[in-house]
Formats: sequence, structure tokens, C-alpha cells
Amino acid sequence: MQKKRILSGMRPTGKLHLGHYVGALENWVKLQEDYESYHLIADYHALTTNLNTDSIYDDSIDMLIDWLAVGLDPNKSPMFRQSQIKEHTELHLILSMLITVNRLERSPTLKDQVRDLHIDRVIYGHLGYPVLQTADILLYKGAFVPVGEDQVPNVEISREIARKFNNQYGNVFPEPEPLLTKFARLSGLDGNAKMSKSLNNTILLSDDSETVKSKLKKAVTDPQKIRKGDPGRPEICLVYSYHTKFNPGESESIAAGCRSGELGCLDCKMKCAEKISKFLEPIIEKRKYYENNIDEVKNILSDGEKRGKQTAEATMNEVRNKMKLG
Repeated sequence: MQKKRILSGMRPTGKLHLGHYVGALENWVKLQEDYESYHLIADYHALTTNLNTDSIYDDSIDMLIDWLAVGLDPNKSPMFRQSQIKEHTELHLILSMLITVNRLERSPTLKDQVRDLHIDRVIYGHLGYPVLQTADILLYKGAFVPVGEDQVPNVEISREIARKFNNQYGNVFPEPEPLLTKFARLSGLDGNAKMSKSLNNTILLSDDSETVKSKLKKAVTDPQKIRKGDPGRPEICLVYSYHTKFNPGESESIAAGCRSGELGCLDCKMKCAEKISKFLEPIIEKRKYYENNIDEVKNILSDGEKRGKQTAEATMNEVRNKMKLG
């Protein structure tokens, strides 16, 4: 039985952090066992918020190394740069004829990005971000898209565009469905709703144990628990949320110690740092291997781009034939 396809991707921002792992990578690794997965390095998408491309290749390689280090298998799942497969831009152009500006302006994802990034004027490419994302998904006939809740509105746009194309020209594309991650978001060390390198509130997948300790010492906790002995509220504590993910076996006793005041915040943080570092150990070891064998990484990327292009070309031939453009 043919496995259903998944398309997932990230903008190349260099080394990844725990938020990327919890929100996406952990899920991707599991999904590659049951689905035919394609993984996109979304370097064109990066231009919507940053026009400087000086480090985009090095950032792509750094991100790819983290993908490999957490367990993505290039033999199962081709990994490739969006910019190296020209069919992305061709399909994007065609699909952009199938949606109105008003519909794109109503996207809550766009509104959130404009607010969070303090964007005064939305560029044409940013407005059309969901259309290029749709081209990315449909080019590989992705039946499912692993996303966080904030991206679900964009997947709905993809469904609408696929439906419009199929009704206009004949069936080519599945209507993709979102696959939500169970632990969708990891808050930043400063208590911000998400980890972000621009906010300097992350723990990187490549951080050594001393760095993890140092970062966690500064993490925000329950403001009412000022000193050891004060009763705390683990349900609102950022560090406790990390325990539930990386130290689930002890999370109940951690919560009890926090509530009683028996467990101080520094001890709690150091216990959490120990568990996170233990989790990161094999990832860092793998990362060092790939850093020392960079030609292997480049070959993985080159092979992924060849395999991705084969699928993309086949889809575009089908699109052109349906549109009588072949």
C-alpha cells in the first residue's frame, strides 16, 4: 500500500532550538516511519521578513545538520532547498491566480506576524506567503501538513486553492489536511509564548551542559515564590513546563515539592538542566559527526534536491497538461 505524502519545512535560520524540536522535529521523526515525507528548507520564504541572504546557505547547512542530528533519515525523506527546485516558483505563479487579495488579507497568521514583527507595510511576497506555501505542499501532493495551531489557517487556504484548481482544470491535487503536534509550543526562557532566537530566549539543540545551566538559571519562575520555603504554583511556572516534557517521570514529585515550598527554584532549575542536557547528549554527538563530515551533509542535500525535483517535475507536467499548456 502506497504511503501518503507529507510536506514539512522550516525557514533556514541556522542552529535550531528546543522549541523547534518540540513544535516540529520530534513529530517529523515519528511521521517518517508511516508517511512518505519531504522536508523543505524554505529559503524563499525567509525573504518575506529578511532580504539579507549573505548567510542563507550556511544557515541552511546548519539547520540540515540539526535535522539529521535529531533523527531525520535522508534515505526515507529527501531534504532540499526551495530555491533549487524551480517548479516551486512556477506553480506559485499559477496558484496566485486562484485567490483574491481580500482572502489573503483576512489570514489570522498574517495578522499575527505583522503584529509580532512590528511590520508597517506588508510586502507583496509576505501577503502571498500562503500561496507559495500552498505550491510547496501541492507540488509534492502532500496529503498532510505537520503544523502548529498558528499555521492551520494557512493550510485552509491551501485546501481552498487545491479545490479551485481541481474544479477549474481537473483533479490533480489532494486537499491537504493539518497534522497538529501534541506538544505544540515550548515557551521561551523569558516566559514569552514561544522560543525565538531574535528574543534571545532559547536553549539550542547544540548547547552544552554548562550553557544549559547558565541559561536556565535566568529562566523566569512563579513571581510569588521568592525564596525556598515559599509555596509555589507549578502550573504557571515555565521551568515546570520543561519538566513535564523532559523529566516526566519526576514531574509529579517536582510539583509537590514546589507547592510545599520544600523544593527551591534554583534546585528545580538545576534538576531540569540536568535532564535537558541528558536529552541533548546524543543530538550533540551526532551533530559533531556531521560538522566533521560536511561533504556528507552537502551530498545529502544534493541527493535530496535531485529526488525532490523528480517529483516536482512530474507534478508540473500534470498541471501543464490539465491546463492545456503542455
